[in-house]
Amino acid sequence: MRIHVGYELIYQCPQPTPMVLMLNINFTRVSDVVVPDHMIAEPPVAITPYRDIFGNWCSRIVAPQGRLRLTANGVVNDTGLPDMVVPDAQQHPVEDLPDECLMFLLPTRYCDTDRLLEIAWSLFAHTPPGWARVQAICDFVHRHIVFGYHNARPTKTAWEAYGERAGVCRDFAHLAIAFCRCLNIPARYCTGYLGDIGMPPPYGTMDFAAWFEAYIGGRWYIFDARNNMPRIGRVLIARGRDAADVAIATTFGPNTLQSFTVWTDEMEDGAPPAGPVS
Repeated sequence: MRIHVGYELIYQCPQPTPMVLMLNINFTRVSDVVVPDHMIAEPPVAITPYRDIFGNWCSRIVAPQGRLRLTANGVVNDTGLPDMVVPDAQQHPVEDLPDECLMFLLPTRYCDTDRLLEIAWSLFAHTPPGWARVQAICDFVHRHIVFGYHNARPTKTAWEAYGERAGVCRDFAHLAIAFCRCLNIPARYCTGYLGDIGMPPPYGTMDFAAWFEAYIGGRWYIFDARNNMPRIGRVLIARGRDAADVAIATTFGPNTLQSFTVWTDEMEDGAPPAGPVS
């Protein structure tokens, strides 16, 4: 199957404003890209690409004073298969973990494991280590947090999400990641496109999605505490320790995000991609 992905972001800046944007499809999907998701800026601005320490594609720009419209339209091949489920994937002792996994056991800006350590062990110590334990974490977080955009807050940590029992997909991911790390399971934050392919209506408002990956059974596996079921058509944009590493836009000056639109749709055979037009 083919998936059409893209976005339209409209900013208003009172002065020239440097920005770092993380909006490109992840390098791990490069062989699947049919139509590249090149960023188009109106008015045109210089775009300087680079790779961050996690391999994510980033773009540096200086937004001009006034209105800036950023758009992209890409097409990606996808297997059409749901997320893998491997119940026999085993947890690794910390001493046997690859070096590159160790950073994903540590507390971070949004995954404040020091505050959740005793809670995590009281909730999940009885669960079998490995896939079953990570799934038990997802089950708990899925039940514990009530989803709602009005509950979004850019400063909310996993500890606060646990206490408030409300949040958006990033809060589900942060709490599940923090619990995994408390239990010595490496976990990393993911952001990307996730549409309603294969799901019954009604459909919600499209947005960039957050999920996480846990290192068990010798590799990274996708888990999604927000949806808590295998889904079809994930298109990864970026991975990091938590949302601070993979913000879609980091701005260095005053600005207003006036409009934000995301799309990800299964394409019919022969259909051209379509998105917002000027």
